[in-house]
Amino acid sequence: MTSVSVLLTFLALLVAVAAAVRSTWSPCGLSMLSTITPFGERAKGHRFAATAAWFIAGATLGGLALGAVAAGLAALVAVVGAGAAVVAGVALVATLVALASDTGLAGYRLPVHFRQVNERWLDAYRPWVYGAGFGFQIGCGVATYITTAAVYLTVVLAGLTGRPVAALAVGLVFGAVRGAAVTLTWRTATPAALLAFHQRFAGWRRWADAGVVGSLVVTAVALGVAAGPVVALSCTGAVAVVVVVLRAVWRHRSVRSAASAPADGRAGVPAPDPVDRSVAVG
Repeated sequence: MTSVSVLLTFLALLVAVAAAVRSTWSPCGLSMLSTITPFGERAKGHRFAATAAWFIAGATLGGLALGAVAAGLAALVAVVGAGAAVVAGVALVATLVALASDTGLAGYRLPVHFRQVNERWLDAYRPWVYGAGFGFQIGCGVATYITTAAVYLTVVLAGLTGRPVAALAVGLVFGAVRGAAVTLTWRTATPAALLAFHQRFAGWRRWADAGVVGSLVVTAVALGVAAGPVVALSCTGAVAVVVVVLRAVWRHRSVRSAASAPADGRAGVPAPDPVDRSVAVG
């Protein structure tokens, strides 16, 4: 399974970087870019470089925590000793599920939670505490807002490598990339400059969305080749059937909701789509 492990390691790193970059546009990521700034830290009597360094260190440690979970899964995969085709097939299914979730093809999204860091830390603690603390929560990927299923897929792919060290490395890269985002505001010396930055930054989100979807497509194709035509077609067909069934279920629920709407002027208004397709990812 050596060649498949190497492939999975590469793909896990690809997805990890894409997921980490995309996560910067989460409410929590944007909040960090608004609160840990050069002029904000200076106003509190702190140095931005020091706080940012603590943030990156905390995020890297958080990424290692996520990698530790993946390493445990990798150790289990190594003990089981599944064949290369089986491992590639499982990885392919996970990738297709993540792709369906992020693009809304199935009319659903994988479960997420909506949590931000506690902004009161900024006034209650020293910069190294809130810097490292915020960084850790953001770097571990699942403690705050989750904007893409690629975060989950990162853990799955890293675990399926069957190499705990490689899984730890994937987590470390994810955390480091997430933490490095705090440096994007290093040239914003005034509130006006920060506002201008966020206006530009909002426009870049579509490229991050495309990057995540692109990484998932590349991963799916590579895993399909590694699994072989029979396994690849079987996995793709199974996921496609589930997608069709889920879409039918959501459509049926939408029709029933519309039919049972109260007669207060809102009757006949279709129920909201379970997935907001105005945004490709997140």
